[in-house]
Amino acid sequence: RDERLLEAYEKYPKITEVFPLYGVGMTTARDQFVINKDKNTLINRIRLFKNSKLSDDDLHKNFKINKKKGWSIRKAWSMLQSIPDSDLNKYILPVLYRPFDSKWIFYHDSVVWRTVKRVMQHMMQENLGLVSVRQVAEGIFNHAFVTDSIIESRVTLSNKGIAFIFPLYFYPEKLNNKKSPSVTSMMLFESRAGYKARKPNLSPEIVKQLKNAYKKIPTPEQIFFYIYAILYSNIYRIEYAEFLKIDFPRIPFTNDYKLFIEMGKYGKKLIDLHLLKPKDFDQVAAKFYGKGNEKVVKLKYDEKEKRVYINSNQYFEGITKVIWEYQIGGYQVCHKWLKDRKGRRLSLSDIKHYCKIITAIQQTIEIQKQIDKIYMKVEKNVVAKIK
Repeated sequence: RDERLLEAYEKYPKITEVFPLYGVGMTTARDQFVINKDKNTLINRIRLFKNSKLSDDDLHKNFKINKKKGWSIRKAWSMLQSIPDSDLNKYILPVLYRPFDSKWIFYHDSVVWRTVKRVMQHMMQENLGLVSVRQVAEGIFNHAFVTDSIIESRVTLSNKGIAFIFPLYFYPEKLNNKKSPSVTSMMLFESRAGYKARKPNLSPEIVKQLKNAYKKIPTPEQIFFYIYAILYSNIYRIEYAEFLKIDFPRIPFTNDYKLFIEMGKYGKKLIDLHLLKPKDFDQVAAKFYGKGNEKVVKLKYDEKEKRVYINSNQYFEGITKVIWEYQIGGYQVCHKWLKDRKGRRLSLSDIKHYCKIITAIQQTIEIQKQIDKIYMKVEKNVVAKIK
């Protein structure tokens, strides 16, 4: 059975063969200094650092920045001197820090250890990015997420590996005159209006193969949506579990255009949910109850009452065990989000955001069931191996 599965699996193109331009997430090496959930707090911190007259040792101590071999705090301070205080906000960008947990980062070479601008520059404009991994340390593959911003290197993995990002589009004018990784693919989409300067980050071979199979060229978004749906199929994850542990996922492209579109519609629904698009949250699955100061003191899950207590009196209700235990990569999402806020008071915005997370996970589970109902049709007739 394993040999049969391997033979079938190796016929599918690897995700890196679909998206030629990809790379690891950026690494700060000093998250507490360059990342914050509040934009103004972060700007003020960087401004204080830039204008500080402290010695090197006192800069480390005052701003709680650990010393790191190969990085000079004085050099970082010096690099910032050329930036007017009024321009510091230009370097403040949203970053996907953990699943459903976006923050702000001061994205500058002076203080970020590895900015990975070769890839991240394309996520600083309108774009979608698939986040996945090369290897899975333990458990089943559930290491797929979506972003519309730059990402931190461990966004889906806890401390067990590195996250990779695969942008849907690239912006050639940002490539420093290097040859586009997908010129032929871009030409296939030339007739479609509205792309402006950006070009699809898709393998020309993949695009041609799909064009031949479907007798039409699917849009970049349709291809992206389809892939996302496949990666959320529980059947796919279980069937190829051993192979998904050791290398990037491979994608079976169905030869049936109608099935391709149907699968893609599920992928789009998942993406909208995972980006927390407003239209999907008119009604949320969880609510917050109890009197108190909204401070996260101690987490306790009550399976019978479907509640998650953040302190002795206040709780979120409407959280089933399946939702509570749902994982993306190395993270039990509902637990991790609250755990990271232990000792802090949840704002009204935080409470609404958490209720949206619960709703997104609830609907994700239901969509995964729908994907699995049609997934096996995909494997019955796949597009011939990309050569």
